[in-house]
Amino acid sequence: FSVPCSAILSSYLLGERLNLLGKLGCMLSLVGSTVMVIHAPEEEEVTTLDEMLSKLKEPGFLAYAAILLAVCFLSIFYLAPHYGQSNILIYLTICSVIGAFSVSSVKGLGIAIKGFFAGQPVLQHPLTWILVITLVASITTQINYLNKSLDIFNTSLVFPIYYVLFTTIVITTSIILFKEWVAMTVVDIIGTVCGFLTIILGVFLLHAFKDLDVSLGNLPQVLQNEQQEPVTRDDKNILIEVDNSSIAPEDKPKVFTIYT
Repeated sequence: FSVPCSAILSSYLLGERLNLLGKLGCMLSLVGSTVMVIHAPEEEEVTTLDEMLSKLKEPGFLAYAAILLAVCFLSIFYLAPHYGQSNILIYLTICSVIGAFSVSSVKGLGIAIKGFFAGQPVLQHPLTWILVITLVASITTQINYLNKSLDIFNTSLVFPIYYVLFTTIVITTSIILFKEWVAMTVVDIIGTVCGFLTIILGVFLLHAFKDLDVSLGNLPQVLQNEQQEPVTRDDKNILIEVDNSSIAPEDKPKVFTIYT
């Protein structure tokens, strides 16, 4: 509910404009995310920190994490200073990419907390403190760049786009880390793709038509204006301006030919 709630609250509390197509875009983003979650396979169960560490040390996840870090550093040190003030995707990409590490850290810390109450020596495990440091650093970075984005761009645009990017990267991270793609059926794959396309459509409606004055009140008038046919003139008296030059000065006499 973060996308529609943030859009509606920003419209009422901050005075930001949200038209009918923007509201439909928010709902489509929510519906698409719901479809993706419904068709997402169950993740492989991990119950101990040693199992979590073995998952994190797999070559596939290490390569994926290296790519995310490269994208993050490139965005922070090069793209953000040059294009962050004009492109809404720069800051939100940083928040979303860092979100992959925060979600993985939360997953590992949840296992550590369960082990702590079960009497396991989780405080002596180095992975626990690595996850704590990663979680603090990732959340701090996310808050920093999310606030920068909110200071520059419209709130009703920031949260839906951030929601889509964050959800996509988190689902991809879970698929790679916990090998969820092995158990996916054809129906789940089709449902996931359809849900993702629905999210893209919702964000497109929200962003592409944000400046149009479209609401339920003036929708019939807008449709009527678009369907009006051009006015045809009487062909008995047609006034044609004849001028050899491209732009005639105001004091220059103009020549007209009248056909009757």
